[in-house]
Amino acid sequence: MFVRLFNENPNAREIQKIVEILRDGGLIIYPTDTVYSLGCDITNQKAVEKVARWKGVKIEKSNFSFICSDFSHLSDYTKPISSNIFKLIKKNLPGPFTFILEANNNVPKYFKGKKKTVGIRIPDNKIIREVVSELGNPIVSTSIYDEDEILEYTTNPELINEKYQEFADVIIDGGFGELIPSTVVDCTLNEIEIIRKGKGELKF
Repeated sequence: MFVRLFNENPNAREIQKIVEILRDGGLIIYPTDTVYSLGCDITNQKAVEKVARWKGVKIEKSNFSFICSDFSHLSDYTKPISSNIFKLIKKNLPGPFTFILEANNNVPKYFKGKKKTVGIRIPDNKIIREVVSELGNPIVSTSIYDEDEILEYTTNPELINEKYQEFADVIIDGGFGELIPSTVVDCTLNEIEIIRKGKGELKF
């Protein structure tokens, strides 16, 4: 399924169809405020395993981030954070940042393995936030790469559809994507550390 949605006002009926596909274990390719990503419902182990196989990693060793719709999911999947960290996150999200936080026991066991952290994203993109909000829990997220090493990411949704229509159950055309991924910020140590500089300038 290839569906065109508009960031300003995503079609509610199409959002509902996408959510039903996610609940059935489907994979979706969707726009964010940075690069296009592949994702699925984090509560569906078989779907997560498909994403991991596509990425060529074991789930417990993956660095998938969780796409959330709002701040309520923070406490659902992470250990309590300091007021300073919370202020930092609130100042920068929704936005092009992935915050690495300590995971709590609600993170599915097949995900954790020996990992004790989780990457949290709230993109500044209404389409995917509406999908996650309607689903009721986060989705797994991993970037769609381009085989052209110069480009690094695939930005054209029609080309993404040509390449992945046999693999993904839904490809959302939300307009052209970007070439720069999110900035990854590690908040698990005493000091904030930017471990990947991507799009956006972190506001302190």
